[in-house]
Amino acid sequence: MNWNEAIVKFVTLIISLTVHEAAHAWVALLGGDRTALRSGQVTLNPIPHIQREPFGMVFLPALVLYLSNAQWTMGYASTPIDPIWAWHHPRKAAVMAAAGPLSNLLLAGIAFGVLVWLGRPMSDNDDAIEMIALSFLQLNIVLFLFNLVPLPPLDGASILEGLITPLRRLYDALRRSPQLAIVSMLVTWKLVDLMIVPVFNLVGGWLRYFR
Repeated sequence: MNWNEAIVKFVTLIISLTVHEAAHAWVALLGGDRTALRSGQVTLNPIPHIQREPFGMVFLPALVLYLSNAQWTMGYASTPIDPIWAWHHPRKAAVMAAAGPLSNLLLAGIAFGVLVWLGRPMSDNDDAIEMIALSFLQLNIVLFLFNLVPLPPLDGASILEGLITPLRRLYDALRRSPQLAIVSMLVTWKLVDLMIVPVFNLVGGWLRYFR
């Protein structure tokens, strides 16, 4: 296993998940929900997020990296919100839910900019920077697409039900069924798998154009 690549992907995932959840927590606070603030999630320090979801942020990513020979990783984290606040403020809840995927899009945009900047004649030290930037670009594109799928428990479902409130009862029913949650995740993985190659090709074409 390429340990340098494995470490880069592991750290990239932790940072990306931390930014994602901190964005949720910060926007929830701005909208009047202090639940995440009280649990210490309004921070870019990964430790509180890891303490909340140690399996999803540490053990699962490390296991997937090992099993895939450092080819891929995955993980998850969460931010607590007040469901009563979300029920009474569906638009604010939708914005809060959108903040996470948008933060991943921002990280992907920054990584894209770094890769464009590295398009000049490279020094030896730029190889490591390019590997890190490419890891951030690819992983955050996947996180962005994955979380926008409008199926519970993903952010896309919270965004949609905040904008179309009659869907809330349907989504609540889906969330109460563990079997349907598993089906939702399997469908989401299939959808992302279908989208990822065309999206990567599109972004790769933009990258070649700007470089």
